[in-house]
Amino acid sequence: MAEPKPIHVLQLYPRDMNIYGDFGNALVLQRRLQWRGYEPILHSYDPEDEFPEQVDLVIGGGGQDSGQDKIQQDLLRIGDRLHTLAQSGTPMLMICGLYQLFGHSFRTREGREIKGVGILDLRTEGTDTRLIGNVVAESTEFGEILGYENHSGQTYLGPGVQPLARVTKGEGNNAKDSYEGARFKNIVGSYLHGSLLPKNPAIADFLIATAVQNRYAEASQPQIDPAGSAQPIDELTRKARTTATRRPR
Repeated sequence: MAEPKPIHVLQLYPRDMNIYGDFGNALVLQRRLQWRGYEPILHSYDPEDEFPEQVDLVIGGGGQDSGQDKIQQDLLRIGDRLHTLAQSGTPMLMICGLYQLFGHSFRTREGREIKGVGILDLRTEGTDTRLIGNVVAESTEFGEILGYENHSGQTYLGPGVQPLARVTKGEGNNAKDSYEGARFKNIVGSYLHGSLLPKNPAIADFLIATAVQNRYAEASQPQIDPAGSAQPIDELTRKARTTATRRPR
């Protein structure tokens, strides 16, 4: 049998930006890569760590304002590396706090500005209103997207990005325009925790397929359901998603 082909997944700042189960996104990518015959190699990157030479896919999670303060200077330090990866089409998933900091800036409720790396054309304003609860949103690219939001920052998209989805239950980016998340090149930005990828395997498979195409110029292998599974994984996922859509706001 051929040796599994490696896919290098970079998780940004898991020490400070990893709340509400966002590490589950890394676990989903690892498993779904394995089920397709690839070897996932997970790199954890925290402030002052050495940036990996090989990066095929980048993910990042949410954090409190204090966590954003801790990583801000280091994020700006590696900003050029991240811009290069983004422009070259590297797939990325940024959730909540890192979604905000991939934009131009985050202004806190106290009026303090946390500068972002400006990969995404968006800005965030801290408010006294917390947007919290289950979310259902419709995406032309990924179908129905499910998740859980918990944020007081409200994000407004500029013309350089497209919304990820339109909200049918919940708030999303802000309390005004019914948009959730952002799309730019192969980047997915979102406020949705839960974590996002277990509930939304279509997004996970997009990230994987893009990483595989970029690295090996090939389509990703079909998924193999794990040995001993009583039901196909996609059927279990469908049932879980049906249950999740019935949860109250």
